[in-house]
Amino acid sequence: MDKAPGFGLVERARALAPLILSEADEIERTRRLTPPVVSALIENGLYKALLPQSAGGAEAPLEIFMQMLEEVAKADASTAWCLGQCSVCAMTAAYLDQETAREIFAAPDGILAWGAIAGEVHAVPGGYRANGRWDFASGSRQAKWLGAHVQVVEADGSRRRKPDGAPEIRTILFPISSATMYDVWDVIGLKGTGTDSYSVDNLFVPERFAALRDEPAAVRENGPLYQLPTHIVFAMGFASVSLGVARATLDAAIELARGKASVGIKAMRENNAVQGLIGRIEGDLRAAHAYLFATAAQVWGDLTRTGTYTEKDRVMLRLASTWTIHQSAAVVDAAYHMAGATAVFHANKFERRFRDMHAIAQQIQARDTQYEDVGRAILAADSNAGAGIT
Repeated sequence: MDKAPGFGLVERARALAPLILSEADEIERTRRLTPPVVSALIENGLYKALLPQSAGGAEAPLEIFMQMLEEVAKADASTAWCLGQCSVCAMTAAYLDQETAREIFAAPDGILAWGAIAGEVHAVPGGYRANGRWDFASGSRQAKWLGAHVQVVEADGSRRRKPDGAPEIRTILFPISSATMYDVWDVIGLKGTGTDSYSVDNLFVPERFAALRDEPAAVRENGPLYQLPTHIVFAMGFASVSLGVARATLDAAIELARGKASVGIKAMRENNAVQGLIGRIEGDLRAAHAYLFATAAQVWGDLTRTGTYTEKDRVMLRLASTWTIHQSAAVVDAAYHMAGATAVFHANKFERRFRDMHAIAQQIQARDTQYEDVGRAILAADSNAGAGIT
């Protein structure tokens, strides 16, 4: 009997947690994942969680991917962030011809990373000519390939557009050896992600290495995973990372409360205020977890049944992911403050999780404007057509 897609990914992630935790200080110090951690992630196939099976990947359901990241994040947020970033990048294989996809991703260390949308390329015979620099490439220090999201300038100087008139954005892919890397990621949180910048100079990119990503008409794979836009999978993955960070922080605070006592003050485990706070925080975290995963399950069920990704699905996932990140940050804040002066010592790891969580909350997936997007969609929806979430 064939195993289900993504079988064993969560268990393998959980088994790697002790190694990742033991390497976390070095990851923080060097500002990139350590070789033992990268090797373990590769050997256990975690980077290929969202890669199509046709390219040698697991093609895991959304919830399995989310659980995998949550388990890794309990040990180290930077490792989980890089894993989530590069896993979603691998979904690009669904928009490439099979031979090209396998050329990039088939090797065990066939890892792709990319940065934010910027710049343009010029259409030339057989492909594109690229010059530019891109930032925020999490996981790039482990990657063998880089991507860049660009607008296309035609030979006559006009910009290529989609049928609806919007600019066409292509994702060009090239070996990391073709790029110049810039070590710029000197930050307060998620320090180990190596979210650096890179540039290319007069680089020719063949047409087959340029994907029209997140366009339903361009996708080659039929599985439900590839009906989801990558930006939404990023959001759900990073929300899962935030849950893992929050769980680890709260667990540490609970463990501290069981044993901490100060001179002249009632032991934390006997303090009614602490007991009540832990109860409320535990409820908040469980509610966020349940909401995020229930939403993922509902959308995935609809996708597998209908094969169609709707505006309602997008709004539901966007709201759940943004709210979960904010709720996770509130849990981390409460646990951090409950730990008192203990939390400021590096050896206790409270302060790193606090910094990591607030770096997550600064990312685009957690911006308050996401709520505006959701509210606008709800108000604009035709309830009779079922497009809203109300």
